[in-house]
Amino acid sequence: MKKGFLLFCAFALTTAVATAQKADAVSDKAAATSQKKADAVVQFKEVKYDFGKIKQGVPVTHDFVFANIGNQPVVIESANASCGCTTPTWPKTPVMKSKTDKVSAGFNAASVQPFEKSIFVKVAGYDLPIELKITGEVLSSEDYAKYEATKGKKNS
Repeated sequence: MKKGFLLFCAFALTTAVATAQKADAVSDKAAATSQKKADAVVQFKEVKYDFGKIKQGVPVTHDFVFANIGNQPVVIESANASCGCTTPTWPKTPVMKSKTDKVSAGFNAASVQPFEKSIFVKVAGYDLPIELKITGEVLSSEDYAKYEATKGKKNS
């Protein structure tokens, strides 16, 4: 009798846990699909930029140009970088319908290594930010000089 009761309790507990997990998965999916995406009103010309090989300690910048493709003015609330070596700037005033502007991504390379950094652009009234990426490879001064010398020979 005790074995039967324990078996029944184990079955009931397993069923309850499985049902709860399924319900959580369904509600998570519904929440994800109900979030508004900023790319419905802001269209970037490109979302990824490769600086190629850059010299250590020499800051570089790239402008990510975007257009307001919505019917109302668009406000960029923020642009947050994935690390402190990347400094984004963005327009602080509304971008009117059919107009363009830019989010600039500055990068100052302290470490010699390949890099990939993200900038998350938050548009007012939209839940999901747009992710921009910058990539490249940082070379030491000596390696960069060698790279430039071989690059010049290839173009001759």
